[in-house]
Amino acid sequence: MGGPLPLGDPAPADGRLPDDLDIDPAADFGVYLHVPFCRVRCGYCDFNTYTASELRGARQDDFADTLAGEVRLAAEVMDAAGARRAASTVFFGGGTPTLLPPGDLARMLNAVREQFGIADGAEVTVEANPDTVDATVTRTLAEAGVTRLSIGMQSARPHVLAALDRTHDPRNVATAVAAAREAGLDVSVDLIYGAPGESLDDWRASLETAIALHPDHVSAYALIVEDGTKLARQIRSGAVAEPSDDLQADMYELADELLGAAGYDWYEVSNWSRGVSHRSRHNLAYWRGTDWWGFGPGAHSHVAGLRWWNVKHPAAYAQRLVAGESPAAARERPDETARRLESVLLRSRIREGLAVSEILGEGRRAVASLIADGLIEGADAVRGRIVLTLRGRLLADAVVRALTV
Repeated sequence: MGGPLPLGDPAPADGRLPDDLDIDPAADFGVYLHVPFCRVRCGYCDFNTYTASELRGARQDDFADTLAGEVRLAAEVMDAAGARRAASTVFFGGGTPTLLPPGDLARMLNAVREQFGIADGAEVTVEANPDTVDATVTRTLAEAGVTRLSIGMQSARPHVLAALDRTHDPRNVATAVAAAREAGLDVSVDLIYGAPGESLDDWRASLETAIALHPDHVSAYALIVEDGTKLARQIRSGAVAEPSDDLQADMYELADELLGAAGYDWYEVSNWSRGVSHRSRHNLAYWRGTDWWGFGPGAHSHVAGLRWWNVKHPAAYAQRLVAGESPAAARERPDETARRLESVLLRSRIREGLAVSEILGEGRRAVASLIADGLIEGADAVRGRIVLTLRGRLLADAVVRALTV
C-alpha cells in the first residue's frame, strides 16, 4: 500500500484551483489513470496497490464508474480555471490495470474522451501483466483508442521472478507481445535488475530475451529497496543480501551496450527506444514538468506548479466522490527555488538535458569539473546544454548535487 502521503495544505472539497494560478491553456496536458489492484503484492513494491483481501469494502467492479466521477469533477474544475483541454497523453498505471476487464478500461478512457477530449495522435498506454493479456484484450483496448502496451516482463529467469515475488509465467511475455502486435499496438517491455540472487549472466539472458521480442521500447530499472516492503524486512533480517551497487552498475552498462547494439537509443537514464517516435511521451511530460491530472486512489497531479494528491485507499476515494467531493487529500505550491531544483533533478536525466543557463551560482561553476570528470558531455556543454555521459548516468545523483549546490 506504499508509504504515507506527503504533508501539505488542505485541499478544498470542491477541488477548485487557486485563482492566481498561471495556467497555459495551450500547454500539453497528460492524464494518468491509477488502477490500484494486484493479485499479489510483490516484495519490492511500495506503490499504492491493494490485493483482494485489502480492499475493505471497495469493489473492483465499481471502479471504472467511480473514477469516471473524478474525471467529471476535474473537467468542471479545469473549466472554471479556463484550462480544460484535450489530453495529449493518457497512461493507465497501477497496480495491474489489466486485472480489470478491458471494457472497464475502455469506459475509463471514454470518460476522458467525453470530458476533455483526446488530441489527434495522442499516445495512450496501458501497463499490463503478461498473464492478463491475450488477443481479445489487446483488440478491445485498440478499438477503444489505446495505442501502446507496456508489459511487465521484469526478468526471463524464473528464480529472479521468484525473488521479486512475480507470479507470471515468463513464457507469456512473448504471447502478450504477439497479441499487442496483432492489434497494432506499440510495445514496451519493463525490466528490473539487481534482484537477490541475480547474476550478470541472468541479466544478460533477460536482456537478450527482451531484445529478441523486438519491442519498440525498453525500460530497465535498478531494484531499489524501499522502506516498509517485504524485501526491506528480508534484508534487515539477513534473509537475503542487499543489492550490490557495483553489480548494478555492471548490469546498467551491459544494458546500454546490448540495447545500443540492437538499435535502441537511450533517451532517459532508464529508458531506451527505437527512435524518437517510440519514446514514452507521457513519461517525458513528467520529466519536463508539464501539466497532468492523476485520477484514482493516491494519484498525484500537477498543474502550473500546483501539486496535489488523492486519498490512498479505494474505499475512502469512492466515499469522497459519492459525497460529491474532490478526493484530493492535500496540496502544495513549491516556491521558485524548489521548482528549479526539481527541474534540474528531472531534466538532467533525459537525453535533451537542460540549458546551462538554468544552472545558478556554484552549480554553474561546477560544469567544468563535471566535464573533466567525464560526467557530462563537453561538446553539448559548449553548445549550452547539460547532457549526461554514460558514466554520468551511473552517477546521476552526484551530478545533480553538484549542479544544485
